[in-house]
Order: sequence, then C-alpha cells, then structure tokens
Amino acid sequence: MTLTTDSHTPLEWKFSQVFGERAAGEDVLDVDIISSMGFEKSGNHLAVGDRGGRVVIFERKDGKDSLNGHLSRNELEQLDFSFTNHPEFRYKMEFQSHEPEFDYLKSLEIEEKINKLRWCETQYRSQFILSTNDKTIKLWKLGDLRISQLDIQKWKFPMVRSYYEMMRGTVEPDFPWKAIWKVNAPTKVKEHRVKKVKEMDPNPPVCTENALLAERSFISGQYNSSIDNGYHLEWTEKMATNTFPSQEVHSKIANIEDTARTRCRRMYSHAHDFNINSISTNSDGETFISADDLRINLWNLEISDQCFNIIDMKPSSMEDLTEVITSAEFHPFQCNLLAYSSSRGFIHLVDMRRSALCDHSARILQDGGSHGFKSFFTEIIASISDIKFSNDGRHILSRDYMNLKLWDIHMDSSPVATFKIHDHLHPKLCELYNNDSIFDKFDCCVSGDGNHFATGSYSNLLRIFSQGVGGAEGITIEASKNPNRNPVRDAAPRTRRSSLSNLTRGLYRLGWD
Repeated sequence: MTLTTDSHTPLEWKFSQVFGERAAGEDVLDVDIISSMGFEKSGNHLAVGDRGGRVVIFERKDGKDSLNGHLSRNELEQLDFSFTNHPEFRYKMEFQSHEPEFDYLKSLEIEEKINKLRWCETQYRSQFILSTNDKTIKLWKLGDLRISQLDIQKWKFPMVRSYYEMMRGTVEPDFPWKAIWKVNAPTKVKEHRVKKVKEMDPNPPVCTENALLAERSFISGQYNSSIDNGYHLEWTEKMATNTFPSQEVHSKIANIEDTARTRCRRMYSHAHDFNINSISTNSDGETFISADDLRINLWNLEISDQCFNIIDMKPSSMEDLTEVITSAEFHPFQCNLLAYSSSRGFIHLVDMRRSALCDHSARILQDGGSHGFKSFFTEIIASISDIKFSNDGRHILSRDYMNLKLWDIHMDSSPVATFKIHDHLHPKLCELYNNDSIFDKFDCCVSGDGNHFATGSYSNLLRIFSQGVGGAEGITIEASKNPNRNPVRDAAPRTRRSSLSNLTRGLYRLGWD
C-alpha cells in the first residue's frame, strides 16, 4: 500500500504492489508464508523472510535509475521532488539463511523459520543484514558491484576492461597487468588483535538527552557503583593493508554493475536457552542485541563467540516466574538507551551506562489509567507483542492484543494516545483463549515523520491511525489486491502452536487449571 497526501488533503491509501501472487487454485505451502520483513534505512531495499528459512531481497525501481547517468544532481533532486508514481520494488536476489536443525542434547527440533530481519549500516557499498531463527543469528553480506555490460562496451580503454575481467577471473592476466599481478597479487590478510586494558569512570556523566534517566525517582536506591567491574578489555582490530597500483581504477569500475553476492560473515549461536523473539541493531554501527523470553544479550558484530548478558529475568525458581520479555529495541540514535516490553504490559527503558546488568535500573512505562475491573484475561491481553521507537526517539509505539498505544518516554504514568483495535472481541475472550488465538502476536510500525501508525488485525485487515483530529478512528484497509472482494469464510480449526511464548502460555494455563 502507498499513501498520497499534501498539506490540504487527507491521506488517501491506494494499492501499489503484491509479491508472491498465486494462480487461482494453487495451494500455498507453509514454507512460503512470510514470517518477517524489514526496509533498509534509505527505503530502497526490502528484505522478506519466510518459514522456509529463505530471505528475499527486493530493490526499488522507480524508472529514475535509467536516467541517473544523463542528469545532473540538481535535475535529479527536482526529479525526486516531482516524481508522482508509486514506488515499485523488483526482485533482486534471494538466499537460504537457515536450515532445519535438531538439538540432540535437548531432543528439540529447531525450525528454519526466519523470526526477525534487521538491516545494518552500509559499508563500502556492501550491505549487511541480520537474520535469526529460534536459536541462531547470522550476519549476511550482500555485495553490490555496479558494472553493467553496456557500460563495459562503452569504455574507450581496453586496458581498463581487461583489468576488470582479470579481477573477475574470466581471463588470464596479460601485459601490462601481468607484471603487476605477479608482484602485487592479493594475499590473505592476517588479522591481529591487541588487548588493551582501559580504566572506566565509575560515575560517568549523563548527557542532557538522557537526563530523564538520571531523575531521583528513576535511579534512587537502584544504582550501585560496580568497582569489581572497573576494568574492561577493549579489542582493537588491526588489519594489514594491501596496496594495489590500480586500486583507484578498480573502485571506480566497481560502482556500475549490478551483480549481487551473498556470504555469511558471522554466526552467533549457543547464547539463548529460549526462543529468540527480537534482534535490534545499535546506532553505533558496531553492536546489536538479541532477546529471548528471559534474557537480553549484547553482541559485537565482529565477535561471534562472545556476548554480554545485560538483562536477566530468570528467577532462581521457575515457579516464581511472573513475566517474560516479549520485544526489545534500541533507541534510534542514543546508543546507550534501549527499551524492552514484557508480558505484563510494561515497557522498560534502560541506560546501559548505569550498570552492567540493566534489569534493575530501568524506567518503567505503564498504563496507570487501566485500573478497574480485572478478569483472568486482563493480564493476557495486556501483554505487549511489539514496540517501535519513532525516528525522533521521543515516542514509543506499542501493540498489545486489544490496543495500539503511543508513549512519551518522559511520561511513565500513561500513554499519550490509545487506539482501539479489537474492542469487538471482548465478549469472545474465553473462546479465543480455548483455541490459543488470544496469544497471537501483531506487529506495529511508525511512519518516518512520526504522525502515522499502522498495525495488523484478523481477516487480512490493516489498521492505520494518525495524530490529530479524527486520528483515533483510523482507517481500515483490507491488505489485498482486490479490497472489495467478498470476505473469506471461516478457516479450518487451527492446530496448537509452540511459539510465543511457551512460558507465558504455560504460566496462565497453570493458573486457570
């Protein structure tokens, strides 16, 4: 779906594009069902993961690419401003990210389903993406060398073309490259790690952007200086440089062709006892977090065999378990801040500078206006399934089973806005509980300007809300190529699932029985 708007007209949503459309009567295989997706920061690439462990990359093609070589920068900027057609995404590549596995120690089958996808910062025209199933996270490098065959034919210097072909390995090196090739042939780069001990300040200053986390009501009696952790090991990567006389020529050539290659750079595994439900990349471009039901781990992208446990909610006895982690997200530009949600409907905002273990030094956002009549289902439907930061970092959007809520991180007593999604299902909660539908998860997202919010619902419906007058009612759109078609009849009874979260489901069922 795409939206069209200006300063004088309301939002108008129109159908734009559909991926993976099936022919009439063609069965949809379970492995082909989409399980995760995510846009790259610039919006030019879309990654889609499915239950078969595959990741498909789509690239935006607006018809402008063919003109880029003939227009100046000013003309391109005017073209961007006046371009009115809907963005079109075309298939670029796909790769098999995960395979089904079996844990023989725990007699547990690990599905290949992609749970989450997250784009990383672009480096040297190569794109990186994190993908995870229930147990293993992988870092994939998507190489992008932009040299078209048409441009190769247009080159006036055969020497440059032969050098490019030699670097690709399609021809043997010939004069004048032969002598250079023999002397300066690329060799395996040796990696050195230097261990350096650095003393940390036990009382780091708090910047103004994070002053809310330094309020007395927030950290009073919770922060203790960790003298035992006063030192940390800082690993500095030093790579030997490999010089090549024509490296500048090669870098210019490598900006034209569109041949994509994928390679698994890192594999982060054996760090979670429970299923991974969230991954989030940090704004520093070096670290990311992974979360399961009870723990959140902090990783360095370059180190796959070591992580730091920063949040641990596992009690000494599992009988004392009262809540689990449902989602986790880094702040969009403050690398020391992160938020995670729980099955009790709380959002915890933590500052990683305060303590090595952050589960007791958190600002808790909770809906204080939800007091009143409580039933057995109250805590179940209050469980937050997804949270998202707005681009300005000031607001957090959360989704529980019944509502979509917008929070201001400076107000921890109640959300600034609540959008009703499933109010009509209140009389059917008992039926939804019996068939496990009450444990369904719904994601949410925020527009770039922070004024529009979207989430999903049943019957293939998409709910869109906006800030301001009339935004609470929202817009309901059927996510279909033919939104006016007849509604789908009731589906066959669903089977019991083992996803979100076995701990939560077992906890409430034990109390009910």
